[in-house]
Amino acid sequence: MANPLADCVSSLRSSNHLLSNSISILDSGVNDFPRLAKVLQTTKHFELLPSSALSAAQARLLSSLTPEFNGLLSHVETHLDRLMRREQALIARCELLEGRLSMTGEDTEAIGKNNGGGMGRKSLAGEGDGTREALKLKQLRARKERLGYAVERLSLQARQSERQLRMSVAAQ
Repeated sequence: MANPLADCVSSLRSSNHLLSNSISILDSGVNDFPRLAKVLQTTKHFELLPSSALSAAQARLLSSLTPEFNGLLSHVETHLDRLMRREQALIARCELLEGRLSMTGEDTEAIGKNNGGGMGRKSLAGEGDGTREALKLKQLRARKERLGYAVERLSLQARQSERQLRMSVAAQ
């Protein structure tokens, strides 16, 4: 009778060994379960939306951005107008200064010719009234030139204000 029980005991031992191996395999699988759950978890990277929802979102976006774009465009237009007026004013000022330079060049040539070609200073004692008259004439010419510049500057300012008035009327 010992033989049949020995076979039964050995079978029981092999079953016990098989079960302990299965438990260790299951234990390692269960310990790795949180990582597997994270790996196997599905993530939605792209959602599918119906075309009506997409077109409604586009319409809302367009309606919210259109006033902003229009405001920015009007701001840019006014800034460009301002820059154009400034450019015109600078061009006019440049022309005025060029005119002044050409006038002063002609005046200095005329003064040099009147002084005998720039031969040097004449003594005040020898000339007397002639020197005073020349000095007074020189002062009068300088005053005339200053007044001419003032008139030119005022006329340019008047033209500039007319341009600004036209631009403001055109903008309205």
